[in-house]
Amino acid sequence: MNKLYIGNVSEQASALDLESIFEQWKIPFSAPFLVKSGYAFVDCPDEKVAMRAIDTLSGKVELHGKVLEVEHSVPKRQRSCKLQIRNIPPHMQWEVLDGLLAQYGSVESCEQVNTDTETAVVNVRYAGKDQAREALDKLNGFLMENYALKVSYIPDETAAADAPAVGGRRGFNPRGPPRQGSPNLGARPKLQSDVPLRMLVPTQFVGAIIGKEGATIRNITKQTHSKIDIHRKENAGAAEKPITVHSTPEGCSSACRNIMEIMQKEAVDTKMCADTQTLTEEIPLKILAHNNFVGRLIGKEGRNLKKIEQDTDTKITISPLQDLTLYNPERTITVKGTLEACGKAEEEIMKKIRESYENDVAAMHLQSNLIPGLNLNALGIFPGAASGGMSPSVVSGPPAGAQAGYQSFGQPQVESETVHLFIPALAVGAIIGKQGQHIKQLSRFAGASIKIAPADGIDTKQRMVIITGPPEAQFKAQGRIFGKLKEENFFGPKEEVKLEAHIKVPSFAAGRVIGKGGKTVNELQNLTSAEVVVPRDQTPDENDQVVVKITGHFYASQLAQRKIQEIISQVRRQQQPKASATGPPVARRK
Repeated sequence: MNKLYIGNVSEQASALDLESIFEQWKIPFSAPFLVKSGYAFVDCPDEKVAMRAIDTLSGKVELHGKVLEVEHSVPKRQRSCKLQIRNIPPHMQWEVLDGLLAQYGSVESCEQVNTDTETAVVNVRYAGKDQAREALDKLNGFLMENYALKVSYIPDETAAADAPAVGGRRGFNPRGPPRQGSPNLGARPKLQSDVPLRMLVPTQFVGAIIGKEGATIRNITKQTHSKIDIHRKENAGAAEKPITVHSTPEGCSSACRNIMEIMQKEAVDTKMCADTQTLTEEIPLKILAHNNFVGRLIGKEGRNLKKIEQDTDTKITISPLQDLTLYNPERTITVKGTLEACGKAEEEIMKKIRESYENDVAAMHLQSNLIPGLNLNALGIFPGAASGGMSPSVVSGPPAGAQAGYQSFGQPQVESETVHLFIPALAVGAIIGKQGQHIKQLSRFAGASIKIAPADGIDTKQRMVIITGPPEAQFKAQGRIFGKLKEENFFGPKEEVKLEAHIKVPSFAAGRVIGKGGKTVNELQNLTSAEVVVPRDQTPDENDQVVVKITGHFYASQLAQRKIQEIISQVRRQQQPKASATGPPVARRK
């Protein structure tokens, strides 16, 4: 992809004019310009130079009163399924791009292109020519976060031969090992991590980190290819200030080490400590992480955290849940050790946090597919932008006039469901709230009926919450209850909130939930990470229903509930033709 097409060329323009523009912008070319009527062609030494020419000149440079358009030269026979999308916002969530591309067809691959530009570039291959054509027409000039996307064809060498796409084709070599992505989208590009690194640093070191006229922070940003925000105005007078680093995981770790080195040097220079050996105890590494991810970082009985401590030779502590507020959902992870040890610990800690985030996003994608029109951002139960920009922008907000959290247009009427959620008996007061205010607010927020069943006995350890409403209301109500139990410390700092939920299924569908030899229920458990049990020898109730028990954390439980409801719907659809075939004849309208 070294050959360039230059469009919108003035009739007065000559090859010499074009040469002088390329020389002025220090863009080398490897062959003479071929000038035609209104357009021209030129070869660049390599693909990187060609990309720089497009980014520097296209739509920005005039020649004889006309603004030049520069893009890859693609023969008509090779204008098939492959597009290049440029000028993608540098700090966007990749899930948004995935969703945008999928609107125009099936995306077979989406690969990042390494460039010197601040914005991102990806090469995309659609399954069909018409899909690629529509994507080009609709996305070229499309505004994303105030950046206008630039879309053009790139050569599809397989088009002429009508052969399947193969890695390592001429002009489109794979850049490193393929990344795992969503099933429909192939390898997802990853310019930077969706989860930034958030650090707390002593206020007295902020000036040294910024440097004279910002020189030090600019140098770190350039070396680590990262965007670094120092929140100096937050918490006026506080002893510590937060720093947010947006980059690849490697870039975040590199920036973290640089910042720690600066703090150590500054401490020595200001004689804060007697020698550098004791500095690490005085200036530990402090990482901020959303509380939603901390339980998985700690692991069962603290195993994950202990392993990181042993592997990195550090001492790690985490701030108590009592420090959390509605406006500050972050916990402080304090790491003590040598500078090198702290750097290794940061890598391992952030790896766990990113894994948790990606698992949650994957679960949320499934939820948005399983509950039509569900707007996950409006539910208010996930990490928000306040905690370092980790809000997963999975689906767009509701249209004007639509109920928050649900899109009102074009959606079929959904049936109401009843779920019995079991909570610790001691938590009943927190869920009800003073004079019943909390449960009333929760009911209004979720659009569900929420009742707490009477206790079975004096010593009962669990109480049943009866939630009735459509899938979206179930998602919101259950999510808030899970969150409330964590906030109110009914689960320890080393525990994830796992609750048991019961749903009733028609007795004729129970066998399908279990599957032959337990195959379906086992697959459900593997897919959702929830424990799913259909108790044997149940006697169906008066409505000919039996209970399915689901135990797991919020996402696991929700996914299992939706999958089971899917199975029930399938069974009911299959039952309908049989019912009509054996039932009384239906009167025909004349």
